[in-house]
Amino acid sequence: MKKRNLYIVLTFAIGLGCQNSTAQKQDETIGSEVVNVVKPYTPTISDAFKVKETPSTDDDETTKREPIQYTIFSFPVASTFTPAKGKAAGVEQEQKPRLFSNYATLAAGNYGNINGALFVTHTFANSDYFGAALNHFSSQGGIKNVRLEDDFSNTGLDLTYGSKSNKIGWNVDLGYQRQAYNWYGLDTDIYSGLSPVDQDLFLSDLNIKQIYQTIYAGGRIAVNESFFKEAQLRFTHFSDQFSSAENRFLAKPSFEFNLMEEKVKLAMELDYVGGTFATDYFNLGALNYGYFNTGVQPSIQIRRDDFTVNLGAAFFYSSATQGGESKFFVYPKITASYKVVGDIMVAYAGAEGNLKQNTYRDFVQENFFVSPTLIVAPTDQKFDIYFGLKGKLANAIGYNVRASYLAEANKALFKANPFDTANTNTNDYVLANSFGVVYDKVNTLSVYGELKADFSKNVQLGVNATFNNYNCSQQQEPWNLPTLQLASTLAVVFTPKWDMGASLFFVGERKELYYNYNSTALPVIPYTPETVTLKSYLDLNAHVGYKHNERLTFFLRGNNLLNQNYQRWMNYPVQGIQFLLGANFKFDF
Repeated sequence: MKKRNLYIVLTFAIGLGCQNSTAQKQDETIGSEVVNVVKPYTPTISDAFKVKETPSTDDDETTKREPIQYTIFSFPVASTFTPAKGKAAGVEQEQKPRLFSNYATLAAGNYGNINGALFVTHTFANSDYFGAALNHFSSQGGIKNVRLEDDFSNTGLDLTYGSKSNKIGWNVDLGYQRQAYNWYGLDTDIYSGLSPVDQDLFLSDLNIKQIYQTIYAGGRIAVNESFFKEAQLRFTHFSDQFSSAENRFLAKPSFEFNLMEEKVKLAMELDYVGGTFATDYFNLGALNYGYFNTGVQPSIQIRRDDFTVNLGAAFFYSSATQGGESKFFVYPKITASYKVVGDIMVAYAGAEGNLKQNTYRDFVQENFFVSPTLIVAPTDQKFDIYFGLKGKLANAIGYNVRASYLAEANKALFKANPFDTANTNTNDYVLANSFGVVYDKVNTLSVYGELKADFSKNVQLGVNATFNNYNCSQQQEPWNLPTLQLASTLAVVFTPKWDMGASLFFVGERKELYYNYNSTALPVIPYTPETVTLKSYLDLNAHVGYKHNERLTFFLRGNNLLNQNYQRWMNYPVQGIQFLLGANFKFDF
């Protein structure tokens, strides 16, 4: 064995030497080189390389997998830990006040003033409801330097029954009102020339009381999800104790539908008024009047982002049934608004007109001392062009400024009646102590401004002012119309039990026609008319309330706290400082 191995080594060495000799002979040009090894080679990791071939794994031992079984050893663990339930943080909520369906108010004060009110309502199970309201305010009079009776009273009763559901709502109303006033504004020059005894006899024989009565019945119906939106009906009968009578019937149906994604509205109006006065001011004969106005007002509303415009018109035909003249009227009904800066600044403008139906009752509610001898006719409000800005100066302060120009034909103006020197009318409202109505073409330039501030839920303040410039066509002055009007209101809640409020009104100067009686005896008194200026006045009112509990509240009211003996109408001073102490009680049945 050793000889064999030795033989193999010798054979391999001889073969290698022969190979080397052959190579050197083939390349005779290769010279000798000297190689100096400075440092032996030391391999590093970066000199390693990866074997790219994948070794064969065809081996039963490597492919055979042993089954593995897992076993979970579970056993109960005793624990005394009990997690606490989560609890939301508490938020204090203000308790909502209880709402009562009924209330009663009673108050009394100086001048024999009494104010009372009672309101009751009941809702049935089928969504029907019934309501009744009784109101009364009266005074025994006693105005300074007034020698005639100056007491008054105003009592009203209103009843309503209705129903409301998701699709339809309706109600019917019935009411009665009685108002009593005196023509106490008698010029002292009329009787100042008489002796004291004759003055007393003259004043004691006067019958200056006037009583107005109103009876009305009406109703309203509104429909949801229908092109027919609503309709209002009302009949009113108005009369006085001088045989005057007036009837009015008013019907106002309205329709609404969408056309090409725009809202189209159609409002209709049927308005009839007719009445009679037993005589005119100078007892020349009875006065009758009657007008039947028929109106149609189509309009379309267009909305585009922050811009909204209503384009419409009004068409009226006024038929004079008792005297007067029948006419056809066309009015613009255009309004637009644009949000310049969101709700901070909104610009609005419009051009609108209307046919205003004047009535004897409406004149009385504005001036209780008119004579029952009026000329009643509608007012043609040709157009009212206006432009304004409204919005918020801050989160709690809102504003509204507006300028307008109103053109009216046949505008009604209150004007003092003269003394009937001929004694053709024996009624005692002809002693220059009543007012009539005159009509004129009047153009009014008006500027209006308003600020409202809600400093908190407990403090609110409001201020507004109106400046008017009138231009009359035939009358010398815009009788009894003030140029400047200011108003301010304040409401403060001190505590849940105490609150107060105040209001301040300023009315500027007005013009009136005064008859200068310069005789010293009755019955014939010559007079010379002249224009006089009624002084401006300031009226301050306030109230304080104390809430005893959720049902009972006590209050103290003060009117004309500046104690100004001003005249709202010529020769008609008002009561001085007034106080009313009363209580309000809320309840449910």
